[in-house]
Amino acid sequence: MISFVICLSVLIAGYFVYGRLVEDVFHPDDRETPAVRIDDGVDYVVMPEWKLFLVQLLNIAGLGPIFGAMQGALWGPVVFLWITLGTIFAGGVHDYFSGMLSERNDGYSISEVTGIYMGGIMKNVMRVFSVVLLVMVGTVFAVGPAGLVVELIGNSGADEGSFLLNTRMWIIVILAYYFIATFVSIDKIIGKIYPIFGICLIIMAIGVIFGIFTDPDYSIPEIWSSFRNMHPDQTPVWAFMFITVACGAISGFHATQSPLMARCMKSERQGRFVFYGAMTAEGVIALIWAAAGCAIYEVSGGLSTGLAAALSSGQSAAIYDVCSRTMGGVGVALAMIGVIVCPITSGDTAFRSARLTIADWIGLDQDDWKKRLALCVPLLGAGLIISFLDYSVVWRYFSWTNQTLAMIVLWTASMYLFLEGKCFWLTAVPAFFMSAVSATYFFSAPECLSLPTAFAYPAGIIAAVLFLSLFLAVIRKKRISA
Repeated sequence: MISFVICLSVLIAGYFVYGRLVEDVFHPDDRETPAVRIDDGVDYVVMPEWKLFLVQLLNIAGLGPIFGAMQGALWGPVVFLWITLGTIFAGGVHDYFSGMLSERNDGYSISEVTGIYMGGIMKNVMRVFSVVLLVMVGTVFAVGPAGLVVELIGNSGADEGSFLLNTRMWIIVILAYYFIATFVSIDKIIGKIYPIFGICLIIMAIGVIFGIFTDPDYSIPEIWSSFRNMHPDQTPVWAFMFITVACGAISGFHATQSPLMARCMKSERQGRFVFYGAMTAEGVIALIWAAAGCAIYEVSGGLSTGLAAALSSGQSAAIYDVCSRTMGGVGVALAMIGVIVCPITSGDTAFRSARLTIADWIGLDQDDWKKRLALCVPLLGAGLIISFLDYSVVWRYFSWTNQTLAMIVLWTASMYLFLEGKCFWLTAVPAFFMSAVSATYFFSAPECLSLPTAFAYPAGIIAAVLFLSLFLAVIRKKRISA
């Protein structure tokens, strides 16, 4: 447990030390925020700082840091390092700049912000990436909870046809809720109930780690004694683990959510707590769930076979199992809230962000309910169609799209820092790293090019070097022209 405690301590310290450094580089001031200046009563609404934090946490978290961390634990305690270092040096930086750059630009969606600093081509690329990613997120976070609801109400023993029919019925119910939450003012539903579920998400994580610490049958393995690939399928750590554990380390999805809170901040000085702080909290949650995956389940032949067996029954079922083992009846109740409500609360803001992204794209004001309706209906219709596709395939494409978007956002932040005469390496280094991750995965993953690692590994690094070289060439040209 020593390595877990060290990683947890470093992660928390990272918020106070590195988070402060990131804030000092950006240098927030007392300018009037979009929430105060625009205040349309729908998307631009001032909310208190504590509520901004909890809403942001639930927007970006949901079950992302739980699902991803449990899957990441298949590689063993080495995943602790990625969650800890990724959160501090990549995820927190990414979330802070995506939120603050939106705040500095009238609360624009991340695709529009990217266009301001990276040009029209990248703006259009980000528009497409963002909308596709958001619709996929909203859909996968409807399908998973719908299936679990059917299991919990006693239909798991039904024949496959009945189970599928009941699941689709619940998907429609969830999408109907998405429509309402996407359509109405942000403070009517999201601002009122999200803080409650955000607290539940935190309590669930605390309960899990408390249960592990107090049960002598569970022991969190040390990184130094298990520093190897423990994945039962021997799936490579690079770059698959870095794609799998997204929301608990760095996630491009967060950049689509941060503008929601950027439109609700009263002061720029709230940014570190709201954006970097929520990402740190998500990292803590992911670290706890990764530790649970490593501690509770059997390891055979140095491989995480027990966890793999638990996950084979479904991610929601595995989470339910962890909660019941560590917290008993209370854990079952929290698990029901966690694995059903939390993903839904990420799904509805995903569709809301998709609406705002398209609205910014085509310049359609959203204070008129008819204009909001014109975007909500086709978006939810697309989500319904995607829900009929293979869940696992949609999730894999979501993971790669997610990290590629994070890469683009970090390069955008690097360009902003250069234009402001500040230290752009703060974001360029993690941008380079994520470029290598994204490119390597694209070359090697079965659902992408499926090339052998002997080619994919060097090709991924070369691609990242090319991205960095292009960035340096652009800023060199800007220096000369200036």
